[in-house]
Amino acid sequence: MNLLVIGSGGREHAVIKKLLENKDVTKIYALPGNGGIARDAECVNVSATDIPGIVKFATENQIDYAVVTPDDPLVLGCVDALNEAGIPCFGPAKNAAIIEGSKVFSKNLMKKYGIPTAGYEVFDDAEKALKYLETAPIPTVVKADGLALGKGALVCMTREEALDAVRTIMVDKKFGASGDEIVVEEFLTGPEVSVLSFTDGKVVKPMVSSMDHKRAGDGDTGLNTGGMGTIAPNPYYTEEVAAECMEKIFLPTIDAMNKEGRTFKGCLYFGLMLTPDGPKVIEYNCRFGDPETQVVLPLLKSDLLTIMQACTNGTLSETEVEFSQGSACCVVMASKGYPVSYEKGYEITISDEVAKNVYVAGAALKDGKLVTSGGRVLGVTATADNLAEAIEKAYKLTEKIHFGNQYMRSDIGQRALKA
Repeated sequence: MNLLVIGSGGREHAVIKKLLENKDVTKIYALPGNGGIARDAECVNVSATDIPGIVKFATENQIDYAVVTPDDPLVLGCVDALNEAGIPCFGPAKNAAIIEGSKVFSKNLMKKYGIPTAGYEVFDDAEKALKYLETAPIPTVVKADGLALGKGALVCMTREEALDAVRTIMVDKKFGASGDEIVVEEFLTGPEVSVLSFTDGKVVKPMVSSMDHKRAGDGDTGLNTGGMGTIAPNPYYTEEVAAECMEKIFLPTIDAMNKEGRTFKGCLYFGLMLTPDGPKVIEYNCRFGDPETQVVLPLLKSDLLTIMQACTNGTLSETEVEFSQGSACCVVMASKGYPVSYEKGYEITISDEVAKNVYVAGAALKDGKLVTSGGRVLGVTATADNLAEAIEKAYKLTEKIHFGNQYMRSDIGQRALKA
C-alpha cells in the first residue's frame, strides 16, 4: 500500500513510524514532512494547506490511503477533497472538523446537548467584551474562536490581563480572523487530562490518557508553548473517571455531532479538567494532539493502519484497540528562546540507535546534515513498565543528542509522580 501522511511535525513522525509496523505498507509519502521524517518517509514539498496540490499529488502517485493529521487542512476540507478524488482518508470531514475550528460552535454544541463544560459568554464586538469584563468574575479565560496554533486561549488571573487579552485578540488581531469572535469562559480548577480517541461516528475507543506540560519553564513557569513534554497514562484518570467521561462526555459528543448532521470520523481529542464538580471539557481537537501522540502511539499494541481504516469504514466496533500496561514519557528538546524568538541552523548529532526513540518536529536537511529549523526540535520518548523508569530512560536518551542552543525542561512527569 502507498500511504500519504499530511503534516510536518513530531506528531506526524510518530504516526509514520507506527504505520510502518504494518507489513502491507510499501511506501509512505509525507507532505511536506521534515528533515527527520525523511529518514522514514519520502518528503514532498507540498504545503499541508495546499489542498489542490495535495489532491493532485495523491491522484498522480496512486495513493491507497491518506492520513490528514494537522488541524488547518482538516478545517479547510482536505478529507472532503481527497474523498471526492476517490482516495479514502483518516480524519473528519470539514463540517465535523468545525468542533475544533470554532470554539463558539463547540461551546454552543455542549450547551445544547448538556455536555459538561465551563460557563461562557460569546462576543463579536470588542467594546461589549471589554464592558462585560469590567464586572465579570476573575480569574477568567479568553479564547479566540478560530485556530491559533494552540495559543489562542489566554488564562487571565487579573482584570487587567483579561482586558488586555480582548485587545490582543480582537483589536490587535494577533490571531487574524480567528479573533473576530471570542469566548470568555469560567475559570475551572483541577487536574488536566488529555484523552485522544478513535471513532467511526458510532463507537468511541479511547486511547491511553496523557498529561501535557505546556509551560516553557520548570515548575510550570514561563510562557505557554505547544507542549514541552508529556507522559502517559495520566494518574488522575482512574477507571471510575474514565467510565464517567464515556457516559457523560465521549458518547454524548458523538451523538450530538450525528444529530447536527456532522458525523465525526477519525481522532477526536478531549481536553478535560477534573473539577470538584466532575470532569468537564476544556476543548475539543479534531485530530491527534502534539506531543500527546508521541507517548500514546508507542503504547499501542494493535495495528494503527487497521484501526484507522476501521474508523473510515465504520467497522471500529469489530476492531481491536489494545494498549500495553506500561508507561511512556516524551521530553521535548527545543531551541532556547522558544516560544518567542530563537536561532536555528545548528547541526543535530544523533545516532541511528537513539533515533529509533526520537520524533523530529523542527529540523531540516542542509547539505545532507540534519539542522534545527524550529522552536520544538525533537521529542524524545521512552517506554517502561512504570512511569519513574520511563522518565529516567527518556532523560538518559536526551544526553546522547546534541545541537547548539538546545533547551529542555528538567521536570517532565514529576507532577504525575507526586500524584
